[in-house]
Amino acid sequence: MAGIAFGGDYNPEQWPREVQEEDVRLMREAGVTLVSLGIFAWALLEPAEGRYEFGWLDEIVDRLHANGVAVNMGTPTAAPPPWFTRKHPDSLPVTREGRRVGSGGREHACSSHPAFRQATADLVTRLAEHYGDHPAVVMWHVHNEYGAPLGECYCDASVAAWRDWLQARYATLDALNDAWGTTFWGQRYGDWAEIDAPRWSHTVVNPAQRLDYARFANDEHRGHFLLQKRLLAGKPVTTNFAGTVNCKSMDLWTWAADVDVVANDHYLDAERPDNHIHLAMSADLSRSLAGGGPWLLMEHSTGAVSWQRRGIAKRPGEMRRNSLAHVARGSDSVMFFQWRASRFGAEKFHSAMVPHAGTDSAIWRDVVRLGAEVGRLAEVAGARVTAEVAIVWDWESYWALELEWRPSAELRFLERVEAYYEALWREHVTVDFVHPSADLTRYRLVVVPSSYLLTEGAAKNLQRHVEDGGTLVVSYFSGIVDEHDAVHPGAYPGVLREVLGLSVEEFHPLRENETVTLTRLNLSAAAMGRPGSARSWSERVRPAGARTVRSFVTGPDAGFPAVTRHRLGAGTAWYVATAPDDLRELLATIAADAGVARPAELPDTLEMVHRGPYVFLINHADGSVRVPGVTGEELITGASFTGEVPAGGVCVVRTP
Repeated sequence: MAGIAFGGDYNPEQWPREVQEEDVRLMREAGVTLVSLGIFAWALLEPAEGRYEFGWLDEIVDRLHANGVAVNMGTPTAAPPPWFTRKHPDSLPVTREGRRVGSGGREHACSSHPAFRQATADLVTRLAEHYGDHPAVVMWHVHNEYGAPLGECYCDASVAAWRDWLQARYATLDALNDAWGTTFWGQRYGDWAEIDAPRWSHTVVNPAQRLDYARFANDEHRGHFLLQKRLLAGKPVTTNFAGTVNCKSMDLWTWAADVDVVANDHYLDAERPDNHIHLAMSADLSRSLAGGGPWLLMEHSTGAVSWQRRGIAKRPGEMRRNSLAHVARGSDSVMFFQWRASRFGAEKFHSAMVPHAGTDSAIWRDVVRLGAEVGRLAEVAGARVTAEVAIVWDWESYWALELEWRPSAELRFLERVEAYYEALWREHVTVDFVHPSADLTRYRLVVVPSSYLLTEGAAKNLQRHVEDGGTLVVSYFSGIVDEHDAVHPGAYPGVLREVLGLSVEEFHPLRENETVTLTRLNLSAAAMGRPGSARSWSERVRPAGARTVRSFVTGPDAGFPAVTRHRLGAGTAWYVATAPDDLRELLATIAADAGVARPAELPDTLEMVHRGPYVFLINHADGSVRVPGVTGEELITGASFTGEVPAGGVCVVRTP
């Protein structure tokens, strides 16, 4: 497709013909170029086993094509029809607590179930034969939001597949017993048939077993996706990730290699005052999964979201800012759920491009305006975002950290990641996310905020980055366990001791709402900044080559290091042993020390992102902002950029 795709999920099966015909007229008015079709239509496409009815969909696809709208054709496997569930009631997933999930919703079939996989293959084969050569169909959209709401299933089919997965992974029971540490609590296995799924128990279940089950569940969903992808050869195949930041149950680094194009759904958390920063983080993670290349925003909302605690409408200009922020960070599409608001069903109070109020509404006028603006940004498509800073993100560490019985209830994967990301965002630093084993050579600064699980190989990769001249920042409780959730030998932080030049004798989590005082940052003869405070965490750090640049003044570790700096090879490794309230100021100092470029004299309410030769300026403040040093044509208006971004406005400048 040319330019930035504009459109959304289209569910014409919910409407009579006269509305469908009005839809294409309105799509032309709004500048829609792409719709996702058929995502939940299995019961209509195959109303009885082996009886396929494509005629109603043919008519819609042909009508869209005649009106210049391309189709992202869905495979509707996220909504198995009632006849399938009736015939295969054991395909309904089972929760960890042992409850069989009911039908009447979506995602109500286990990805491991043989009958579900066979029915999937039969349907997708027919879809591929019928629509594979249709000129309107430009790509395939497999399933819908794997992992949401169905992550792990504990049915009999899953347990059988789990044992096969374990035998393929470990080959012998001795290897499995060693990996899981089954001598603890007398769990040693003597037969593969003795191994059950890690179901709910009255006490903590073996964490290594839990971690492997998360890997297994991810692989089973991927297997269901790959089954379909193999049948859909000839056009690009994707699936919509269920929100990169919030999709905990799927390891999207593994999925990124499977899809032909990365596609993500993002829904603004309306009650978060910093939701625009959370949006930027999700977009940066999507781009990073795409290897730095363009990706697709497959779904977001024009206004209120029906499934949040409060369906808060977006403020004037917010939808536009949200949409163009995704484009700024690498998306080659602006897509919504959904085209027309549903009159019935679970999401009837979810906003849409055509709301219940119809075309005489602010949302519709904003949609038409946005469609025209997206059309003017066509030349941006394909341009890449480059970053000098990377944040390490690992779903396996996410899973392991949030199992039971960690030293503090405040140890949450996203908590530290979001803290470091927000600090860098407010410093106008664009960030990539990386797997800990990724190539780090192009980054000046690498941040490790939440890598509780870190393999020896990944730690050596981080150390090479420092030795080769890079800067590394590590937050507390990182590098603690290996891939089996076993503590690395020796003192904490395990495999990071050498690169950080220190050891940690003991953790001292703080009580709820407890704070400690820190000294000023001491990088030279004169200390910098002001004394500060910190929360959540303290620990007994013992330098072994690292220099103390900030200390605890109060708390259980008073007098011991709170922040250290270690020169190693040509680079520097920093360690932050607590959650400082002035993290932004600390990171600004570290970024400057690493030579990271940052614009000066800009308020932290202005979002500034470079995508190729284009500078996106998004003003989240109620007043206008002057931006010095940016010149060129403003693409949305076609005029020369005046240097000013209006209140709540967006400017996209093509620089010389």
